[in-house]
Amino acid sequence: MQTNLSPEFQGTADGLAAEAILRKCVHCGFCTATCPTYQLLGDELDGPRGRIYLIKQVLEGEAPTRKTQMHLDRCLTCRNCESTCPSGVQYGHLVDIGRKLVDERVPRPAIESTVRWALKEGLPSPLFAPAMNVGQAVRGLLPAALKAKVPARQPAGVWPQREHARKVLMLTGCVQPAMMPNINSATARVLDAAGIQTVVAAGAGCCGAVKFHLNDQDGGKAEMRRNIDAWWPHVEAGAEAIVMNASGCGVTVKEYGYLLQDDAAYAAKAARISELTRDLSELLPELVEALREKVSARAGNGSIAFHPPCTLQHGQQLRGGVEKHLGALGFDIKVASCEAHLCCGSAGTYSVLQPEIATQLRDRKLGHLHDMAPELIVSANIGCITHLQSGTATPVRHWVEVLDRALD
Repeated sequence: MQTNLSPEFQGTADGLAAEAILRKCVHCGFCTATCPTYQLLGDELDGPRGRIYLIKQVLEGEAPTRKTQMHLDRCLTCRNCESTCPSGVQYGHLVDIGRKLVDERVPRPAIESTVRWALKEGLPSPLFAPAMNVGQAVRGLLPAALKAKVPARQPAGVWPQREHARKVLMLTGCVQPAMMPNINSATARVLDAAGIQTVVAAGAGCCGAVKFHLNDQDGGKAEMRRNIDAWWPHVEAGAEAIVMNASGCGVTVKEYGYLLQDDAAYAAKAARISELTRDLSELLPELVEALREKVSARAGNGSIAFHPPCTLQHGQQLRGGVEKHLGALGFDIKVASCEAHLCCGSAGTYSVLQPEIATQLRDRKLGHLHDMAPELIVSANIGCITHLQSGTATPVRHWVEVLDRALD
């Protein structure tokens, strides 16, 4: 794609990065076929190719408008288009640049700005946990829309205390400990059963994705640097990996090296952190061998439908591992035969900011999952789990909780 940057972007980091991405695009339109918002709305500007043109126009000096901002806001950043693109266009990085440039030039209404500020400051805040506790205590009295965002209270379960020579770091996440704490403790128990100790570094918090994708990129990068500082002594002490049991966090931490490449003080460390980061499912081949004699997979699990999050299958390009390896342990687990590649509509804060589109995508996803008549739905990301559960009576869990429950 021929691009002629306006003088204000020539030689800038954003301009150079965006131009390099744009030049890979060949206008083929394959991306529109797998874009959830294009499928729902049927508007070229609500598909990747249309949004690429909008960003290109801004880079070439055309003034963006509220309509430009709206079409970029409607993007889920599911990165399905990246899986489809034959030219390797890094659309996710481009849309981050585009949103930043547009928001610098197009003011948002006060209410919209306030909601976005509350999300980026509130979700990673230490005050989130007590607020969630209050919400869970009065959950039955909450209006339906708010109740959908507040899962029923869940016991955390026992954290294993055994010491092992093998150690991995785990990011507990900003909202997961308050919303579904058993995911983290189940992860620790499964790894413990395989002879691996889970270490949580004091000082590590939100991965930075919430602020970064709500266009507080400086705030997001500050959280990334804080995590690197918290993890680095453990890395130097020999931690094997940084394990992520929320695929949304995982795709972000795997990109620390890219996002901090221009930071002289952190670039090398960020690259090393990204190299060490593993989604929990990437450990499954090893876990299968270690746990084969310890798992009773058929005890009370029944048929399981797996929803692979976009951040797993498109962001991290990890497909097929969960169902393959849990199947090897005897679980009856399958993905939907139709539209398993499409987003469920959660997409971080998207379900709050774009509830109508998010609900349509959720119900569409659940329709395909329900066609499988599962006794349980599992996923690999806290956002997907909460969003799907808000639309179904079928229990929705993290796959590691199922594996944990099956341990003898």
